[in-house]
Amino acid sequence: MSNTLSTSKRRYLSAAAGVAVALAGVAALVPSASADTSVAKPRVDTFELVGKQTSAGEVDLGEAGVSVGDQRVVHEDLYRDGEKVGDHSAICTFTQVTPAALQCVGTFALPEGQFTAQSLLHLPAPDSVDVGITGGSGDYSTARGFIRTVPAGETERHFTVRLQR
Repeated sequence: MSNTLSTSKRRYLSAAAGVAVALAGVAALVPSASADTSVAKPRVDTFELVGKQTSAGEVDLGEAGVSVGDQRVVHEDLYRDGEKVGDHSAICTFTQVTPAALQCVGTFALPEGQFTAQSLLHLPAPDSVDVGITGGSGDYSTARGFIRTVPAGETERHFTVRLQR
């Protein structure tokens, strides 16, 4: 019986490998979208924002002290070229205490619309963090890309937004 099972397993793996090779061959024959000049390339905007913290707090859930599920909440005014242009709020939830890891979700509200971003942050945080843009509304309804965030003191952050839409 084990010999039959072994033969059957070999046939299955051989068939699976054959399908994989066939699919790879078909994929090689299909022209890629990048070769098609009629496909519109997404618009990419890069701009700088400065976030100045206006409020922050910590939510201690469960066990006293830092524990899984505790949250850090931050709100910032956003500035471009010294002029206030919007707001940014973020909530980071501890998913692990040692070493510390937080799942962070934030929303950037600008006159043209809003876009959201999220990341998994490990502490101590590096000098800069790239945060993935996950969606948006208004002019940002098809938003993708990332935001590089760099701390500039205790209550200020510099954001380089690379927005694809």
